[in-house]
Amino acid sequence: MKSFLKRLFGRPEPAKQDDEVKYLIVGLGNIGAEYAETRHNIGFKVLDALAASDAVFTPARYGSVAKMKYKGRTLVLLKPSTYMNLSGKAVAYWLAQEKIPLENLMIVCDDLALPFGTIRIRTKGSDGGHNGLKSINASIGTTEYIRMRIGIGNSFAKGAQVDYVLSEWSDEEKADMPSKLEAAGEAIKSFATIGIERAMNLHNKKSK
Repeated sequence: MKSFLKRLFGRPEPAKQDDEVKYLIVGLGNIGAEYAETRHNIGFKVLDALAASDAVFTPARYGSVAKMKYKGRTLVLLKPSTYMNLSGKAVAYWLAQEKIPLENLMIVCDDLALPFGTIRIRTKGSDGGHNGLKSINASIGTTEYIRMRIGIGNSFAKGAQVDYVLSEWSDEEKADMPSKLEAAGEAIKSFATIGIERAMNLHNKKSK
């Protein structure tokens, strides 16, 4: 009745707030202290740095999860606990659990083909031999999702790729790491606020 009277006398009800806009940001890596500082875990490091002052990771199903607010958006940060080769299981679960559309998913992972710290954001693509991406492709049934690849370099001898990605950062890389992590965090925020095309234009810069 109250609602009817408001409409009758030209006093509209206050507009309902828009539904919460959420993004699932997944950093790929392997759990365990032995992997914490390895190149393959750059995805974990990016999310840890992003959440450092605004959110806390807590254990949850298939991973550790933190939620942070940024300019009206909610970023659901996920570090899968499934190990790299089963990352897709965690991604599929949390997309459904949080009711997040596929276009609001970003995967953060390492890339051997890029110089250390270089960012490349793409809206789709093959797994490029990355087992984490391969698992995600299989679990969600598509390769058309946003991924941010971060360069880890390729200073390894022929046949030593596995040892290289599971090795720890050099002292020089460790010194440069904070600025690289900050840049990756800004790229994630750009994706959530100004859109993927503008984020790509802003952050996909050529290496010096």
